Amino acid sequence: MTKSARSSRQSARVVPSRKGATLEMVRLCCPDASQATLISESFGRPVLDSDGIRNLHEKFIIETADALNEGLGERAMQIHLQRIVGAFVGSAHGAGQFYSRAVTEARDATAKAANDMRDEDLDGPVGFDSAAQRKREFAADMGVQSHALRMAAEGTVAAYEHVVGEKWKPFERAVENPGQTVDRKAAELQLAALG
Repeated sequence: MTKSARSSRQSARVVPSRKGATLEMVRLCCPDASQATLISESFGRPVLDSDGIRNLHEKFIIETADALNEGLGERAMQIHLQRIVGAFVGSAHGAGQFYSRAVTEARDATAKAANDMRDEDLDGPVGFDSAAQRKREFAADMGVQSHALRMAAEGTVAAYEHVVGEKWKPFERAVENPGQTVDRKAAELQLAALG
């Protein structure tokens, strides 16, 4: 066996998977209903029907499960819903992280604009918003959007618990020891068989 064949076999390792987003993580980075209402009112955006979004998504997943009930076994249904709910939670978490960055940029721009010595941060011509104002408005839009996705995720998580009968948690593949090579695992199994 050549040296390159041996080295490529030795470098074959199982890569540990990333942990999935949880509903708790979503709640930490996405605005709740009262904060979303405050954002909407402060920036002249429409006030969302948070409970309506949540209930609609919960109903949607429950009705989907009912429609698939004849064709899927219990375990297949659980796996299917696990993936669907994971997508909603992951989407809400990504939107919440994006919102958090937008808020940070808006705060930084507003703080810079307060400094009278910086010409580049002064208000634009009459009728145009300053860069700081545009960043605050963008952050507000992202806040409302991430709240809507949070409510959708909460609805799907509630539906999962209703259909499956247990709390949803993100799928995590069992992480094997990444330091062991295939050859080493085979040797351990062979030695174990010998007694």
